[in-house]
Amino acid sequence: MARKVIDEPSEDVVANARKERADRRSPFARLALFLRQVFNELKKVVTPTRRELFSYTGIVLGFVVVMMALVYGLDLGFSAFVNWAFGS
Repeated sequence: MARKVIDEPSEDVVANARKERADRRSPFARLALFLRQVFNELKKVVTPTRRELFSYTGIVLGFVVVMMALVYGLDLGFSAFVNWAFGS
């Protein structure tokens, strides 16, 4: 099962962000800061196990099939109503 991680910024992250916001940086320094923050966030990503992946995939495919059937049924119903109302 995936780890549960509370995504709350720690005090040092907030303090660093305030300090960096106070300092005006060049565009390249801001880009470097952005990329560092992106990589730090990507380190928090937890990949699902093989079992979880197949489970999630099955749920998504099942939902898509149900929605396709619903839209198909509505399409048939509306087309029958239009043919009845306006004639064919």
